Amino acid sequence: MSRHKVEITGVNTANIKVLTNEEMLELFDKIKKGDPFAREDLINGNLKLVLSILRKFNGKVDNLDDLFQVGCLGLVKAIDNFDTSYDVKLSTYACPMIEGEIKRYLRDNNTIRISRSIKDLAYKTLKLKEELSVSGREPTNKEVADHLGVTEYDITTALDSLREPVSMYEPIYNDGGDTIYLYDQIANKEEEYGLDSRLALDRAMKNLKEREVNILKERFLIGKTQMEIAEELGISQAQISRIEKNAINNIKKYIK
Repeated sequence: MSRHKVEITGVNTANIKVLTNEEMLELFDKIKKGDPFAREDLINGNLKLVLSILRKFNGKVDNLDDLFQVGCLGLVKAIDNFDTSYDVKLSTYACPMIEGEIKRYLRDNNTIRISRSIKDLAYKTLKLKEELSVSGREPTNKEVADHLGVTEYDITTALDSLREPVSMYEPIYNDGGDTIYLYDQIANKEEEYGLDSRLALDRAMKNLKEREVNILKERFLIGKTQMEIAEELGISQAQISRIEKNAINNIKKYIK
């Protein structure tokens, strides 16, 4: 396979056996007669079909190992559904099924890839939160960050990575009439937040009190809850809510 060779972990692709059409027909006959090993021999003898399909995806995905497993599933389905009475070779029947299985997998799993380091931090965070919760109070992100030697932003980002992505076409409201989808609520025009708007926002932030700015940063950049901020500042959640609302209203006045 030269430069197009597909590398699969734990599989010596150079030594995969290739069956002749006659050998495959014999194995199909053995399967009908109840031979417990014929099906496995037939699968192993057609793995080259899976590799041939994977060449199309070589260099386009991070890990071909998963696609190889999915492709093998397509091969198994093809073998189980193949009818030797039709004058068609197994490869002709199996290749579209293998490729279809792979493309379906890629479509269904086309989510944002999260780095291993972020995932590790997320699980360390969850474990530490569980350990520190024995006192009856869930620790704040700041406490967890201090224990792990990272920033609160790192903790928030890591925890967010565990959330399932939401489709932009997720329906969020329907009163019996037209359905409102998530993408309807997302601004998508650059002119809606151009240079003028950014300058106005910057001026508005400079006119806020220091405490208001800090609370907005804690809420919308770091991602803390009002309760977490209230506990850290030693005031009530209602006070945090009022300060936040007042700050947002003041910003709106400056950017109108």
